[in-house]
Amino acid sequence: EEHRPVPIGAPIAATQTWVLDERMQPVPRGVAGELYLGGVNLARGYLNRPGLTAERFVADPFARHTGARLYRTGDLVRWRSDGVLDYLGRLDHQVKIRGFRIELGEIESRLAQMEGVRESTVIARDARLIAYVTGEPSLDAQQLKTSLAQGVPDYMVPWRIVVLDVMPLNANGKVDRKALPVPSVQDEDH
Repeated sequence: EEHRPVPIGAPIAATQTWVLDERMQPVPRGVAGELYLGGVNLARGYLNRPGLTAERFVADPFARHTGARLYRTGDLVRWRSDGVLDYLGRLDHQVKIRGFRIELGEIESRLAQMEGVRESTVIARDARLIAYVTGEPSLDAQQLKTSLAQGVPDYMVPWRIVVLDVMPLNANGKVDRKALPVPSVQDEDH
């Protein structure tokens, strides 16, 4: 399964679609942010779940009338130049390292776009990013790291990139992040 950006289309009629940063400010086209939805199609909240409703249904800072809400989807997306949204992953994997908020899904997506990479997973452990990739036998971790560094800020470049034959999976068929091997400080990228 590849983790390339998935085009999810454009908004349907009467739906407001925003891609916002952590301060709820719109991000430029091509920049990753959280997908927020609004408009007349929006529900008022979750049935009998006031806490979740308060977390996910937030005041719409762009509305012309009071009481308007936006729904925080928790999805990491970006607008393409053609007006289509690309799905990049979930924000459940957002971390803060050295004061920088990092979307692990964005790093995973960039790695998955590199030649020879089939799958990618990034975790944060002990205030360091570690990337795990599968793909062609010729994958070179240091070369991947160098290529990644050309497209992202240095704080988004993993401390280690580990090449695996296969990703460990849990019973649901998803990557078992707890079963990923922990490289030691002495390990070379391999």
